[in-house]
Amino acid sequence: MRKNVTVVIGYGGMGRAISRRLGADARLLIADLSAESLDGSVAQLVADGFDATAKPTDVTSPESVAELANSASALGPITRIVHTAGVSPAQASIEQILAVDVVGPALVLEEFAAHVQPGGAAVVIASNAGHMYGRALSPADEWALMTLPARQLIASPLLNTDRYQDRATAYQFAKLATQLRVRAAVPRWGERAARVNSVSPGVIATAMGRAELTGADQQLVHQLIAGSPAGRMGTAEEIAGAVDFLLSPSASFITGADLLVDGGAIATLALAYAPGT
Repeated sequence: MRKNVTVVIGYGGMGRAISRRLGADARLLIADLSAESLDGSVAQLVADGFDATAKPTDVTSPESVAELANSASALGPITRIVHTAGVSPAQASIEQILAVDVVGPALVLEEFAAHVQPGGAAVVIASNAGHMYGRALSPADEWALMTLPARQLIASPLLNTDRYQDRATAYQFAKLATQLRVRAAVPRWGERAARVNSVSPGVIATAMGRAELTGADQQLVHQLIAGSPAGRMGTAEEIAGAVDFLLSPSASFITGADLLVDGGAIATLALAYAPGT
């Protein structure tokens, strides 16, 4: 009998923690853009006793994502998909942020909806930044973000770089788009008797999170940490725990949700800017 397949897309700090959290009883398929670093990472997983396979993947390419889904299906029944691949304002241009953080999740959600097994589930990593996007979307724009086929979304005016004044704004928009895209995917995934949710981390102690501590938006990042009830960065292991829960039978009645895992940063920020404060 073949093992169930767990697909982890993006092998940064969160991807590594999630893979190790979920991988003990599964066949892991690990996808990332860099073939060289991916091979070494998966070799270490195998050395540590995991059943793991590497698959270089460009999440901005429809063909590459389709190939990943087909490769996963060839390994066995796909029951868990976790999309962690993303870039942040300190790492990438506006164009790259919109491509990787908007188009990538849209392609993955569309492609894997045709491959996930009944009872399966997916989690897409978004960000609490999506809750900070200050420019109201029109109903038409929100509907387009939720429903445009991913290949049409690539060419949408919503992804025109001129719409965004800086990388931080583009990133906030991209993560809001991801949250909306997950919500809109619920009916199609439900037809497969499968679930899909997002997790929105705060500032996490990964290479990406640490880069933001010294980037152009470092003042805001430090304020989010200091002003939160937790008063610290989160860990990749804490995100892995949240993902594990959402993929588990304990979350069988949860789909289309966004789980904030940010130490209370957004809740505190909302109170700070409430009317009359």
